[in-house]
Amino acid sequence: MDISGKIIQFLPVQSGQGKNGTWKKQEFILETGDQYPKKVCIAVWGDKIDMGSFKTGDLVDVSFDVESREYNGRWYTDVKAWKMGKKGGASGPDTSASYNDVQGTSFTASSGGDDDLPF
Repeated sequence: MDISGKIIQFLPVQSGQGKNGTWKKQEFILETGDQYPKKVCIAVWGDKIDMGSFKTGDLVDVSFDVESREYNGRWYTDVKAWKMGKKGGASGPDTSASYNDVQGTSFTASSGGDDDLPF
């Protein structure tokens, strides 16, 4: 999945020791530029993305996965970035993508523009 927006805050870096060794997580808050802006907390695990090249106020494109897990009867959901680039930069993901369904019919989805959603 992809999302675009402005970085409005960086949270402190978290690290610790796990069964597979030392881990590090950097979270940041992204605000979308929609008519009704949303704020999303996104995590970057390890050193997959150089977070030092981004600063508060940067417009970015982020590719991410959403994952939920259960612990002691409660469910926790993470939004984990796996690719990130400054908006309009060569390293950022394309904001429109073509998808093909099982029967070969294709359509184009775009992350920008005026969406007329019923909710």
